[in-house]
Amino acid sequence: MNDIIENEVESKKFHKENFPEDVEAEIVSELETINDVVRYVTSYLIENNVYLGHGTDSYWDEALYLVLCLINLDPPGDPETMNAKLTDREKRNIARALTIRVRDRVPTAYLTNRAWFCGIEFYVDERVIIPRSPIGELINNSFAPYLKKTPSRILDLCTGSGCIALACANKFNGDTTIDAVDISEDALDVCMRNIYNYGLEDVVIPIKSDLFDSLNEQDKYDLIVCNPPYVDAADMEDMPEEYHAEPELALAAGDDGLDLVKVILAEASYYLSDDGVIFVEVGNSRLALEEEFPEVQFNWVEFKNGGDGVFVMTYDDLIEYAPYFEQYRREE
Repeated sequence: MNDIIENEVESKKFHKENFPEDVEAEIVSELETINDVVRYVTSYLIENNVYLGHGTDSYWDEALYLVLCLINLDPPGDPETMNAKLTDREKRNIARALTIRVRDRVPTAYLTNRAWFCGIEFYVDERVIIPRSPIGELINNSFAPYLKKTPSRILDLCTGSGCIALACANKFNGDTTIDAVDISEDALDVCMRNIYNYGLEDVVIPIKSDLFDSLNEQDKYDLIVCNPPYVDAADMEDMPEEYHAEPELALAAGDDGLDLVKVILAEASYYLSDDGVIFVEVGNSRLALEEEFPEVQFNWVEFKNGGDGVFVMTYDDLIEYAPYFEQYRREE
């Protein structure tokens, strides 16, 4: 009897019609305005359970960025713009990008080649990770209260797209020079493109280097900012598909996620000025770092706009705790 009742209840449940295989045909034939398409894309993303985490935290915002960026407009768009009609060509382009976003789990920023950090637009592609660091809040606040003066020289270690370096250049408005360092030539190609886009060739200098290897110890930095690879092996295995579209070199950092961070802690003091500070993002590897160095008092930044896993140390801190880090210094 219970089985009969359950079957009857199940038969009366509302079942949503699956989205058609030919998304392009439906978008082109049945939708007109930007608002129509954004609403449709939002539903399609939800229906297919895509993962958000590369600059947006709602399906509507994800759809908005996908649609507007593909028609060369800037999100979020005003009401008049959102009610504008799209051409069939524009709708086809959006439909094809949407299909790739869902089928292949490619992050939206790679489909549009556009990403924002600290309110600045950057070119990105699959050669770099997509900007999303909480360090942006520190840049917007001029690294207060930790930085006591305008830095004359900044090092952006593991620069990737160059977003941190260029955001710093924008914030300090030509009062500083910035070395943007990365081991990846591909990443530096993207970084240079962004540098040229903003005409900052004399301010931001891209350098190929394995961390500090190609730098001169005589050239001291007032500020070092580093968002290195810090994903541990377990998290690399469990990450949503979207993250596997990003270069593994920019994410993976060994069993505990600290392969590079340990070296940075051991070597940074040789490149930091006496009154300088260093900020390093370690994300979810914070616990592993504290377990690795229980004697070290890490100063963790508290963010108002979300995010964590960023510590700050002064030159004096690095010197004080140098005995704990020294074993990770590489041979010269």
